[in-house]
Amino acid sequence: MKLGFIGLGVMGYPMAGHLQKAGHEVCVFNRTASKAENWVAEFGGKHAATPAAAAADCDMVMCCVGNDDDVRQVLLGDNGALAAMQSNTLLIDHTTASAELARELYALAGERGVGFLDAPVSGGQAGAENGALTIMLGGDPDVFAKAEPVLGAYGKFAKLLGPSGSGQLAKMVNQICIAGVVQGLAEGLNFAQRAGLDGEALVEVISKGAAGSWQMDNRHSTMLQDEYEFGFAVDWMRKDLGIAFNEANTNGAELPLVHMVDEFYAEVQQMGGGRWDTSSLLARFTRR
Repeated sequence: MKLGFIGLGVMGYPMAGHLQKAGHEVCVFNRTASKAENWVAEFGGKHAATPAAAAADCDMVMCCVGNDDDVRQVLLGDNGALAAMQSNTLLIDHTTASAELARELYALAGERGVGFLDAPVSGGQAGAENGALTIMLGGDPDVFAKAEPVLGAYGKFAKLLGPSGSGQLAKMVNQICIAGVVQGLAEGLNFAQRAGLDGEALVEVISKGAAGSWQMDNRHSTMLQDEYEFGFAVDWMRKDLGIAFNEANTNGAELPLVHMVDEFYAEVQQMGGGRWDTSSLLARFTRR
């Protein structure tokens, strides 16, 4: 298929690469043009000077940028991708953004006869690089059925969860759950260190029981080594939690634990850790 991919950050860059490797004809756009040039040098395909040019004549267009404003700019702004798309094509937004924006894009795309899916992902940079992301989607079943085989290039699991906006709502739940799990792991490892336990030996045991989690399996070693210069940044986690707080203000959900963890992440930012991995909650204890 002929595909457009907009946004070549730590997630989008390898995701677009998997599409090209899968045999699709991919044209990419990135606001920093040098990154698009590097992508073409590594994977082949083409790059375009504008989102509209990247989307022209494509069967599907994927977007993976930073926030709601970024999505509006590349899809709806001057030289935005949506205006260049033909009817019976698909637009898939992998950005973690608001459910309100997803519903807006669904309506605007529908006016042009373009199918739309909000499709935030989970799995981090490693998941993107390994083609093993989990994709949570909102939209129409027939649109999802067309997109699902293509999404398999970088997704190990993709599920349609309901109408437009459902994917973004699911991602909010994902981030809410992660925040609590990481804080619990940080407190537990800090307790273990102060109690004189061998952290690695401890995790080897408790990870086999009810305390086990992805965060424990994949982050405990670097946390114990006080290493955080990688992974999903604190700045982005706070952006995602802010989206969840806004939605909670609308639906009445209470998020007391997540508000507390968000304040802890603000402390990490004040320590200079805005670009540290989210597991850096432990640094609040160890670097004081």
